[in-house]
Amino acid sequence: MRKVIFGDSRPENVILLEVEPLNQNTAIDFYISRKEIDLEFVCISDVIKEGKDLYYIKNGKKIGIERIYNRIIFDELERRKDLRLGFHPTDEINGQWVGHPNWFFRISKHTMPFLDSPFVPKTYFVSDLQGIPDDLNKYVLKPLFSFSGQGVIINPTPADLEAITDPSNYILQRKVEYAGVIETPDVPAKCEMRMMLVWPDGAERPMLVNNLIRLSKGEMVGVRYNKDKEWVGARCGILRMISGAIA
Repeated sequence: MRKVIFGDSRPENVILLEVEPLNQNTAIDFYISRKEIDLEFVCISDVIKEGKDLYYIKNGKKIGIERIYNRIIFDELERRKDLRLGFHPTDEINGQWVGHPNWFFRISKHTMPFLDSPFVPKTYFVSDLQGIPDDLNKYVLKPLFSFSGQGVIINPTPADLEAITDPSNYILQRKVEYAGVIETPDVPAKCEMRMMLVWPDGAERPMLVNNLIRLSKGEMVGVRYNKDKEWVGARCGILRMISGAIA
């Protein structure tokens, strides 16, 4: 992971880029990354652009930026009209992106209506609906361009659909019912497993490097939906090999 992020650059010339990183739910991860691999986190409003070169200030010293570990979500950046930016992620720069901003759009909610698979929940653009489904209670309404569950309506009503002024920017997705299979001291928890992959320069394909197990008891998986719950959260899972199979 260190090699993928830093490449051939010195740590001081590589930054993690965010929108006000100290105000993010993931701030603790930024602190740990700085402690463990010396990766500095910087707010995009603090980046200085001179020509095509980028800089940031640390301990009163102007330091050149050669590589950017990108953590910015464009939806949040677009909403923050109050931020004064010296550069924009779409600018041409003398530097390399670790996770180019364009990658954020390669796989997103926008692709789901085009996927026909038993492993993908049936999804429709609201603009393509011929009418309101009779089993609307089995669907969830989502804005295409949002993050961290913002704007999602778990139990939409016909009125919610009719109130949408830009239906091409919303999807109606078949609900996925998570089973409560993890026993806890009070009620069973639902489980979601996420895989983290990195794609080193020159490699033919991405490499699986880590996983994230998220336990939830709320209507949705995520911190904001589990604030009043116990025995929830995230942790790295351990895979055991049994007779050549992963258990």
